[in-house]
Amino acid sequence: MIDAKVTRLFFNRQAVLAKTDQATRRVLSRFGAFVRRTARQSIRKRRRSAAPGQPPSSHSGELKRFIYFSYEPGARNVVIGPARLTSKTGTAPEALEHGGLTEISGPRGSRRRRKRIAARPFMGPAFTKEQSNLPRLWAESIR
Repeated sequence: MIDAKVTRLFFNRQAVLAKTDQATRRVLSRFGAFVRRTARQSIRKRRRSAAPGQPPSSHSGELKRFIYFSYEPGARNVVIGPARLTSKTGTAPEALEHGGLTEISGPRGSRRRRKRIAARPFMGPAFTKEQSNLPRLWAESIR
């Protein structure tokens, strides 16, 4: 007969939770940075408009510069997307991503007008592209 000795194993719950929270923050922050980088790289700075269905052109460079990400510890998630710059920009980033109406200003002194924009997604495709790398980021993330 085999003599087996069983010992009580235990772990420090607080330490495990702290390490898990730390790893979650690190992984989701890196994921947010990767999605932001991919979205920025997809936007070209040029004068002409992009074709519908393609990532938008950034005529002034603002759209490309003002894409941010932020980790939310309470919800344990990451928010990634363009910031609303001023009240003048209206809903242009949202209209570019999903299509819709936005306000456009004409030459100096002319009045603003509303225009329908075809969808030119840039955040959704960036998220989808980087999503396949998420398991690799989680691998051995808790130490």
